[in-house]
Amino acid sequence: MTKPLVQIRSWLPTQRAAFGTERLRQAVNACAPPLLFGIRLWASVCLALYVAFYLELNDAYWAGISAGVVCQPQLGSSLRKGWFRMVGTVVGGIAIVTLTALWPQNRPMFFLGLALWGGVSAFAATQLRNFAGYAAALAGYTAAIIAGDQLGATGGLNGHAFPLAVTRVSEICIGIVSAGIVLAITDLGGARRRLAELMADLVAGIMGGYTRTLAMPVQDFPETQPLRRDFVRRIIALDPIIDQTMGESSQIRYHTPVLQQAADGLFSAMSAWRAVANHLVRLPSCAALTQATPILRLLPPQPLVAPQHDDPVPWLANPTRFRTNCEAVARHLIALPAETPSQRLLADKSAEILAGLSHALGGLALLVADPARSIPRRTVRLRMPDWLPALVNAARVFVTIGLTAGFWIVTEWPNGASTITWAALTVILMSPRADQAYAQAWRLAAGNALAAISAAVMLFAVLPKLQTFAAFSIAIGAYLVPVSALMAQPWEAPIFTPMATYYCAFLGPENHMRYDTVQYYNASFALVAGCAVAAVMFRLLPPLSPAFRTRRLLVRTLRDLRRLARGRVPNDWDGHVHGRLSEMPESATPLQRALLLAALSAGIEIIQLRHIAHHLGFTGGLDPALAAIEQGDVASATAHFVRLDAALAARAAPAAHSETVLRARGRIIALSEVLTQHATYFSAKDSR
Repeated sequence: MTKPLVQIRSWLPTQRAAFGTERLRQAVNACAPPLLFGIRLWASVCLALYVAFYLELNDAYWAGISAGVVCQPQLGSSLRKGWFRMVGTVVGGIAIVTLTALWPQNRPMFFLGLALWGGVSAFAATQLRNFAGYAAALAGYTAAIIAGDQLGATGGLNGHAFPLAVTRVSEICIGIVSAGIVLAITDLGGARRRLAELMADLVAGIMGGYTRTLAMPVQDFPETQPLRRDFVRRIIALDPIIDQTMGESSQIRYHTPVLQQAADGLFSAMSAWRAVANHLVRLPSCAALTQATPILRLLPPQPLVAPQHDDPVPWLANPTRFRTNCEAVARHLIALPAETPSQRLLADKSAEILAGLSHALGGLALLVADPARSIPRRTVRLRMPDWLPALVNAARVFVTIGLTAGFWIVTEWPNGASTITWAALTVILMSPRADQAYAQAWRLAAGNALAAISAAVMLFAVLPKLQTFAAFSIAIGAYLVPVSALMAQPWEAPIFTPMATYYCAFLGPENHMRYDTVQYYNASFALVAGCAVAAVMFRLLPPLSPAFRTRRLLVRTLRDLRRLARGRVPNDWDGHVHGRLSEMPESATPLQRALLLAALSAGIEIIQLRHIAHHLGFTGGLDPALAAIEQGDVASATAHFVRLDAALAARAAPAAHSETVLRARGRIIALSEVLTQHATYFSAKDSR
């Protein structure tokens, strides 16, 4: 027994050492990316400040602020944000110069114009998505920043709008370029590869799931519903990653419409998959298998129907070949002779799925730089899902700027201009956050308060002892690197973000530093007070709740569907509904997203039925059914469709039109089924 015990005792320290080494390696791997980001942000701020000091610009700290704001953990986000920040800054500078020129001596009209401009910027920031919305927000609060610089103690303009605008824009652009240089040198970026992997995974999953739907027993169909709804959620989540990818590559940016079409294709595939599952579940098991078998035989070859068809690797390796296969099979499915309307419906919907996936594979080919097929450039369509949230945000910004300006004029507070600036910045920047805006504004105020305390320690205890820029850089690096690393963590990032990005606003570094304690605390209090005022305004004029916004999107989509039934066909019905799907709040339920997808399917069927009815001459039989849809009478619409289907079945059509008649009957079945499945939604009276 002694020898085994000795072996065990000698083995245990080795295992403890190995376990400790593994834990240390995991900790280093987890800490390295945030620390590297912290170093990048610190280097960006130092480079921006050095250039601004060298050019002897006034208020050089705006260059440092811009570098900190632009610097993001992802390279694509940083470069994209920097570009749009530059655009927004120039637009804001032009706007404030114009306002000053219009009302140089009329203080009330100047503040009214500034408040209106802020409201317009908030409106645009809410309507536009991702970094385009950020540029709109920046155009609003850049005007407020420059306005604050040229206002006197009680709001009198000093007439220096143009030189101030040029100086501020220059400082901000220096910060943007500095951050871009540091990031381009130190970060190669990975958004393009990440988006390609996500898109390939979605394409493989949708194709695999649809193949199983055709082959599985009818009783197992309900299990596919949560899977389809999860796919919709994942497609919506592609939007910000697409924006990051455009920031990393000028080629991707030039072909932006291709990626938009790829996302739209995935939505279209999900809509068609829903229609197939909805139809098959209503058939007896033997009939469903009989109708689906010819479709399964035509589906693309390996690896699409192999047991590992959910594997995204083959799709990622050669997307152009699979795209060609999908398009060829879609053409065969459209030309497939069908014996019944059900089989025609399944063939047409399968073709729609493959057509949607081919669009997604076109985007995937662009991402992996597959040279086998050229990708044309298409027009980008601007989508406006709902105006009301943007109007509410615009009204809040207008009231916030107006109230803070009025308070400043009445109290004659010397630092009131700074309060207006930061109140406008916070309320415009946070407006697109919707229900999270109030909490985020308070976190911004708390982060700025902590940054003010840290900057006071640095300003009055450390910097007076330093003489060189190198020593200054090392000193602020001791603060910026760890705080920026914490900013890159998902937890409580809204607090650490202002602590890192707005640190220079409190520190106020200049070529000739001034250490005025009273001035520092007054300016810091004004800055934090501006953020707090914005947070209070989010409580007084709260954003629309997620539940209300979700109901509005559903109601407006249903109203548009009824207009479509009336004959008012929109230019881009698919894109119209895709935009609303993307705008759904995160708290929306899977069923609510499914209702929008059902409305998308119903609209597609109505458009196609109108074309076929005009071609075959049965418009008179279709109009009563569409009129019932317009009135929200699902039962009557379904009854009309049953009669129309019977009339088409009894109709003696030429052989050349037999497939078209079957196609019309298949569309009627699909439309009747979607109306019946979600009868409560399509019968709602509050949308009329």
